[in-house]
Amino acid sequence: MTLEFSGAGPPATSEWPYNVPFEELVGQSYWLGEPFQQVVLKVHSRCNLSCTYCYVYHQADQGWRDQPVVMSRRTVEATAARVAAHARRHSLADVQIVLHGGEPVLAGTDLLEHVVDTFRDVMPAASRLTFSLQTNATLLDGAMLELCRAREIQIGVSLDGGAARHNRRRPRRNGRDSFDAVRAGLARLTAEPFRVVFGGLLCVVDPANDPVEVYEGLLAWHPPAVDFLLPHGNWSARPPGRVADDRRTPYADWLVTLFDRWYSAPEHETDVRLFEEIIVMLLGGHSRIETVGLTPSAVIVVETDGSLEQVDALKSAYHGAAGTGLHVDRDDLDAALRHPGIVARQIGAAALGAECSRCPVHRVCGGGYYPHRYRPGSGFRNRSVYCPDLFALITHIGRRIRADLDDARRRTE
Repeated sequence: MTLEFSGAGPPATSEWPYNVPFEELVGQSYWLGEPFQQVVLKVHSRCNLSCTYCYVYHQADQGWRDQPVVMSRRTVEATAARVAAHARRHSLADVQIVLHGGEPVLAGTDLLEHVVDTFRDVMPAASRLTFSLQTNATLLDGAMLELCRAREIQIGVSLDGGAARHNRRRPRRNGRDSFDAVRAGLARLTAEPFRVVFGGLLCVVDPANDPVEVYEGLLAWHPPAVDFLLPHGNWSARPPGRVADDRRTPYADWLVTLFDRWYSAPEHETDVRLFEEIIVMLLGGHSRIETVGLTPSAVIVVETDGSLEQVDALKSAYHGAAGTGLHVDRDDLDAALRHPGIVARQIGAAALGAECSRCPVHRVCGGGYYPHRYRPGSGFRNRSVYCPDLFALITHIGRRIRADLDDARRRTE
């Protein structure tokens, strides 16, 4: 029996995980899958910035050109009904709705208010519903912030450091600088009474920048958490500086310096999720994020036209890589649980190739982020293009943790 699916697939259908026998892919003949607990709503498909590393506008997939600019109220309502039915069917205790884009603030306060109220009206009482919004902060005015405070929408802001670094990587669509507008938006968000909805900062790693300077610049906003993300790339489109020589680890060098600064601080300054998740897994726990570890992915994306998609970072692999062929008007969310790409991100170590399975840190690394494993011809059953960097970072953190545990043990003997 093969896992047949009518949705979008890779350019060559022989690429893993498409057209793989079902039992081989999931390790059993019966498959339910992990229900979706995070729904990413693309409420607006355009952006007022043109970030150089953006997977939506500047990488392989150009599907945004065919998307409606803004999600219609009818699509919002159809999506809410599908999510509520999914939560009810699987008795979900928690469901997170992420307002995303493009730039979601461009959708306006009226639509975002409609989104929140519609979802809250139809969700089962037993499911705790939370909302977050990921924004570039350039358009965070008083009305938007008041909406987020009133509707309890947590706000995450993308920021790549100080003015020079930020403007080089995150210019406006017309090429002009964006940092001053971001700073003004952040100043409003981090002041009272709106600071209660400040969820944290997101920063894309650039090895050309000084990691300590970047980190301390972000700390100036007193964020509750900072996410450091590797720029999207794969074996056919390598990230900047990630050359073929596995002896070179520019991203690990950057992150190791940052880890030592963060870990050695005399007091806790902020959560850095990547580091905290690696520590948890080194101590035997499980990851709560997709970028490392083997925890099944429970994320589904809804585009502005109502199309159901896989994690949208897959747009960095090839055109159509995130597609499923499903739509909220026709399909319930359970249908996506049988899509090969979603199954592949839920089967843990079974999705890893032989090279990864032999690696001593594969349970922590998880093979790397799924979109970063793509290689034309073999698909996604490869080690991450960041493999040398991930190995170096994880082993460094492991040495620091073991040394501290050994020291603590000696002091208690």
